[in-house]
Formats: sequence, structure tokens, C-alpha cells
Amino acid sequence: MALSLLVISISFYLKVMVIAFSLGLGAMPWIIMSEILPINIKGLAGSFATLANWFFSWLVTLTANLLLDWSSGGTFTIYTAVCVFTAGFVVIWVPETKGKTLEEIQQFFR
Repeated sequence: MALSLLVISISFYLKVMVIAFSLGLGAMPWIIMSEILPINIKGLAGSFATLANWFFSWLVTLTANLLLDWSSGGTFTIYTAVCVFTAGFVVIWVPETKGKTLEEIQQFFR
């Protein structure tokens, strides 16, 4: 238990969650927008994606304290389930774009 508490306290001091989120799921909407959206709708779709990203960030911030009051373990179980769902979504639905042209990526969605 002491080792687990030490790891958690170090992660708070080093802001590990913020760094991990910024390097992982936090950047996902911006990467997908820049690589997948066609030029003719990039402005409108990018605006909608940004709105959705900020809305869900606000929703998580709004509900975090309510969920923690309900159940600390349950809160992080919900967050874990969302992360697993997101990873599955990326593996199944987001195409690999390395070395492909925009036209080749768009063919994936047709």
C-alpha cells in the first residue's frame, strides 16, 4: 500500500496525468481533424469537432466531483471504460494515415 501511495503522490507532483493525456488521448481530435477531414469541409467540421471536444471536456469537469462524491472507485472505473472504448474505436474505425495521401484516406471512408 505504501508503494501505491508513493506512486500516486509522485504522479501528482509530476503532473503525470496532464502529461499523459496531452501525449495520448488529448491530442487525438486535433490529429484526426488535420489528417482525415477533406479540404472542402475542414473549416466547418473542424469547428464542430472543436466544439464537441470542449463540450465533453466541460462535461467531465462538471461531473468529476459529483462522481467522486458518489464513488471514487466507480468514478475511475467509468473513466477506464471510456478509455477502453476509445482505444477500441481508434483500432477499429480510425485508419492508418502514415505515408498515405488525403485521397487514399478518403477512399477508406467510402
